[in-house]
Amino acid sequence: MRAIRDPDRLLGEGLAAIRAQFRVPDSFPPDVLAAAERAARRVPTDHADWTGRNFVTLDPASATDLDQAFAIERSGADFLLHYAIADVAWFVGDDDPVDQEAWRRGVTTYLPDGKAGLYPPVLAEGVASLLPDGPRPAVVFTTRIAPDGAVRIDAITRAIVQSRAKLAYDSVRDKDLPDGFADVTARIAAAEQRRGAARVDPPEQEVERTAQGRYALRFRPMLPSETRNAALSLATNMAVADLLHSHATGLFRVMAAPDAFAVARLRQTARAFALTWDDAMPLEQFERTLDPASPRDAAFMLAIRRAGQGASYEPWQPGVVPWHAAMAATYAHATAPLRRLADRYVIRAALAVANGQPVPDAVNAAFARLPSVMGKADARAGQVERAVIDLAETAMLAGREGEHFSAVVTDLGETGARIQLCDLPVVARTPATGVVPGMPLQVRLDAADPIRRTLAFSRIDAPPA
Repeated sequence: MRAIRDPDRLLGEGLAAIRAQFRVPDSFPPDVLAAAERAARRVPTDHADWTGRNFVTLDPASATDLDQAFAIERSGADFLLHYAIADVAWFVGDDDPVDQEAWRRGVTTYLPDGKAGLYPPVLAEGVASLLPDGPRPAVVFTTRIAPDGAVRIDAITRAIVQSRAKLAYDSVRDKDLPDGFADVTARIAAAEQRRGAARVDPPEQEVERTAQGRYALRFRPMLPSETRNAALSLATNMAVADLLHSHATGLFRVMAAPDAFAVARLRQTARAFALTWDDAMPLEQFERTLDPASPRDAAFMLAIRRAGQGASYEPWQPGVVPWHAAMAATYAHATAPLRRLADRYVIRAALAVANGQPVPDAVNAAFARLPSVMGKADARAGQVERAVIDLAETAMLAGREGEHFSAVVTDLGETGARIQLCDLPVVARTPATGVVPGMPLQVRLDAADPIRRTLAFSRIDAPPA
């Protein structure tokens, strides 16, 4: 979850209520834990020995469920990115208790005070995680990256890897990273820009207590190391998607671009934040001008994220080219199997295809079922995230009832006008009538209820009847 961090646990009571409301599990059933313990003792036998290669991981310092490790080598003018992904399928069998529970959960659910994992910790934070405390089984995707940033799969290999270092975003130095890391990520980023990709990496919001005893939200932009590391997953996922699509199989991540209504609403939001967005400039071009270190730009980046039509999953279909508008590419999820159920099956399909083997029947059957299962899981995770944002916003405004705020109408609905506060990253509704999108308003905060996570504003500059 990237939206809210609560390092000082200021929202503990409200987060407990969210966990209860959305039935976020706090543990695993005993039979699942027992099955995971048995699986953890399984010894890899189908894996090549890649322990002599210099793999490293790059994650948040506190992370223990490490999906990815990487090594880089040169191949003429190209680079070979060896992207080792946790071999979850080695430990989890089709329809065993761990698998059944994973199908019920779909994804790892993140909250500021912890997570509800997709798999039990003995796997996700132990033998399946690519930690540096011992060799681990992995599926290594070797992706060739050309000088222009074009990517393709060279090989996919089941291998035993040994991470040499657990690098952290906030402390990593260039000399800690494999030779070629900067060049690889620069190539991928340049290709992304040429494609017109519109990925938005909004900053995290952190809750803190002010000197006056109130809550405040501050932005923490993504570190350069995070952005560069994300490029490795991007390149691998694109290459996997192309491989699977060319072999008439797979499960793809698809997303439509924001529609005209959403873009119009974003333009009103930009006005609320006093951002200059030329009428002729497309959204994806304007995004690239935003500075996540600026609170207003950062808040607008979050608004863009919320304005999207949402991504979904689609299995391969004849005659259909699956498309992810934000990536401006055909795209698949394959690089986070410890956190997303679907990735485990995409990995199995890619491993089979790359080695001239048929895709297992169980994988093809899963591709038909996964769009619905993942859609529901993503929706639940989205509801939790929205509830956390509402909690943080209401906690921030609690005690400020009666204060006046500048706002701009972004759109209209059956329950009134949707407004964006001009000086805070808060979206709310007011029963104001006789307004149109883009109209500036002065509103009064009438109520801020962190328990119910609700805000009530009323218009105070309405013209006389």
